[in-house]
Amino acid sequence: MKLSRRRFLHLVATAAALPAFSRCARAQAYPARPVRVLEGFGSGSSADLAARLIGHWLSERLGQHFVIENRPGAGSNVATEAVVRAAPDGYTLLTCVTANAINATLYEKLNFNFIRDIAPVAGLLRMSLVVLVNPSLAAKTLPEFIAYAKANPGKVNIAVPGNGSGPHVAGELFKMMAEINIDKLNSNITAGLADPQLKARIKGLGADPMPMTPTQFGALMADETEKWAKVVKFAGIKP
Repeated sequence: MKLSRRRFLHLVATAAALPAFSRCARAQAYPARPVRVLEGFGSGSSADLAARLIGHWLSERLGQHFVIENRPGAGSNVATEAVVRAAPDGYTLLTCVTANAINATLYEKLNFNFIRDIAPVAGLLRMSLVVLVNPSLAAKTLPEFIAYAKANPGKVNIAVPGNGSGPHVAGELFKMMAEINIDKLNSNITAGLADPQLKARIKGLGADPMPMTPTQFGALMADETEKWAKVVKFAGIKP
């Protein structure tokens, strides 16, 4: 499997989505009441910070509160299921990341289908994953590290935040390598990502804005789900 260095380093994406089959795009007054934005990784996580940045922008832009709710648990499955079960009216959004695509295969039994039950709205930001090694290691470049790992099988360990997490599955990938609404929401989120002040704050998180149309984001969701399915199955990862 060939994967460019740029694509490998840009694995973690955060985006906004909502329950499928929403019809609120037809309501010109949207939003007419506060909007809930659920994220599944807890306060201070990248998904939480991204949600709060764009939520603040949208609140000021659209004149309604975008309220961020932390629903951590099961790698964001708790928050995702809550959004899937919410009324499909555009007033319950989800910040989703790479883990959501991974979970589609990592968990054998879910009460939802990530691709079928969640409708894409807009991309928010993309964060890079990097490889860090102990300074004492002889390898100083990525090719040198790959050569070292091949010459020392079983001697290289990787530290990750959890089994099945984005960094974990990205490490396995590294090994495996040797139109709905919410138009109004998309246009306003995209405008926010072009705003110099918001862009600067996103840059401050070590991330880059990732504006996307719903169609582009939908394609990304499908591609990510397919890609991580291969990695999860290849590595035999279990939750």
